[in-house]
Amino acid sequence: MRRLNVIQRDDVLPDGQRMAAAGGCGSSSPSASHWPEKKPRWLRVRAPGGDRYRDLKQMMRTLGLNSVCEEAHCPNIGECWDSGTATFLIMGDQCTRNCPYCAIAHGRPEDLDEDEPRRVAEMIEQLRLQHVVITSVDRDDLPDGGARIFAWVIEEIRDRLPDCSIEVLTPDFQGMPVAIARVVAAKPDIFNHNMETTRRLHEMARPGGRYERSLDVLRTARGLDEDVLIKTGIMLGLGENGDDIREFMGDALTVGVQILTIGQYLRPSERHLPIDRYVSPEEFAAWKQLGEEMGFLHVESGPLVRSSYHAREQVEELRARADIA
Repeated sequence: MRRLNVIQRDDVLPDGQRMAAAGGCGSSSPSASHWPEKKPRWLRVRAPGGDRYRDLKQMMRTLGLNSVCEEAHCPNIGECWDSGTATFLIMGDQCTRNCPYCAIAHGRPEDLDEDEPRRVAEMIEQLRLQHVVITSVDRDDLPDGGARIFAWVIEEIRDRLPDCSIEVLTPDFQGMPVAIARVVAAKPDIFNHNMETTRRLHEMARPGGRYERSLDVLRTARGLDEDVLIKTGIMLGLGENGDDIREFMGDALTVGVQILTIGQYLRPSERHLPIDRYVSPEEFAAWKQLGEEMGFLHVESGPLVRSSYHAREQVEELRARADIA
């Protein structure tokens, strides 16, 4: 039997309990080359296959569109697509960066498809989607990182389906304020930029990114339009400890993040970073409780949580709370 990870003294939950190594295998070092043989029961999901899922998949193919749900091997694809929420991957499926945790392909991107914004909006209109998430690969080859296309897609959706809520999940645009401003000016409901991991592990997991630069992206977006909700997310299971997580949450809150997602890192293949440990549902619940106590408006925390998981419900809940207030 392989040894479970040992949690050190700084890995203490908000309620004073220890962070539990719930089914993780191998060394506690994030550089260890272990490959968990069996996922714990809470990570098992049914294969997708509902009618709406099939309709979305077929239309994606017909219109020549990409979905990060498929490209990133998201475990929630069936649930989200069946509920009328989809995440579109724009500007191609080749990323200019090569983050060692990510399933999206790295390579030289093709030229921009100037008709893509129209086709994305057309699909959303035909399926009468209630909430959409627009994300992209990193396009460091473009002068504005692709900000113009993000804004264009938002405008096309608004013209066709004004009541559809829109979330953008953006790259860091290399920290360019003018690019961030262009996206925020298009008035998405949510501006999301994922930090992905803690300060200490950032260089390992995101060699093309910078922790402080990502914080600056979120801070800049927050200062541009108070009506746009600011969101970020993090994965657990890469080797972080309790102090790392608390530091990240404090940093995110300081720069104006209002919605926080926390989920389990799942290794796409043996070529990617190893899983340090499987985090239990109880630990995720404890981080959710701490986040709410710290002052985040909404915290989505659980083993299967991804940045767009329950995204529509987040918008609806926060709108309802605003109406009550």
